[in-house]
Amino acid sequence: QVQLIESGGGLVQAGGSLRLSCEASGRTLDGLGLAWFRQGLGSDREFVAGISWRYGVTSYGYSVKGRFTISREHSKNAVHLDMNNLKPEDTAVYYCAADPGGLRTGQSTYEWWGQGTQVTVSS
Repeated sequence: QVQLIESGGGLVQAGGSLRLSCEASGRTLDGLGLAWFRQGLGSDREFVAGISWRYGVTSYGYSVKGRFTISREHSKNAVHLDMNNLKPEDTAVYYCAADPGGLRTGQSTYEWWGQGTQVTVSS
């Protein structure tokens, strides 16, 4: 079992920045993929960014490439999502998730999920 707790959401103006953090506990993270997904109002949940805990390999959704950066912090068992040049269409609930099979982009393989944190970008 992995417990995931997100933090860092909030309200920001377009063009601004936010950092989301996800702290994990419960078992070793070695071999896991950690990712951020988001779900806007009336939209499907989509893959935002992910990182393999062991190797640090990253993957990004098309709409956030070049603006968002995912990183991991071993000392805190945490994953961070630095979001820059935010746009109103980035408004969503952001979820942290963990996949026992490593870094993948499909949500169906992620077994553990956080409660989500709201990000609202005003125009």
